[in-house]
Amino acid sequence: MQPRLNFFKAAPEAYQAALALENFVQSCGLERRFIHLIKLRASIINGCAFCVDMHVKEARHDGLSEQWINLMSVWWESPVYDDKERALLQWVDAVTKIAETGIPDSAYAPLRDHFTDQELVNITVAIGAINIWNRLAVGFRSQHPIDKPAKAA
Repeated sequence: MQPRLNFFKAAPEAYQAALALENFVQSCGLERRFIHLIKLRASIINGCAFCVDMHVKEARHDGLSEQWINLMSVWWESPVYDDKERALLQWVDAVTKIAETGIPDSAYAPLRDHFTDQELVNITVAIGAINIWNRLAVGFRSQHPIDKPAKAA
């Protein structure tokens, strides 16, 4: 698979607009683990290898467990996520797949039990932001870096 174009260079103003939204997400007060959860889960759903690679590495760097990271793609089957995380994962799924889900009340109700109105908006903006990045990276075939292979001892 070959990259199609460098969207940073092709449209710097659009990139800066997306970056401004990202900067808001990073400073809006959401817990880091929730930002990681949103970014990683949406990127998995959208099939964005560039973003999955980046967000797995960031989550590890911030101390989230390998199990927490690795089971994100099958979260509904794992008890590793607490009720608050599960409500958020369900919301990320519904919002990211909006054309399929219509974002049902069954996804909204559990979220209301755990987050304030302001947090609900900030969470949904964060989901929108990572979906923008995913669409840019997948649409223009951004390639993730290849790590040096580990050598067996």
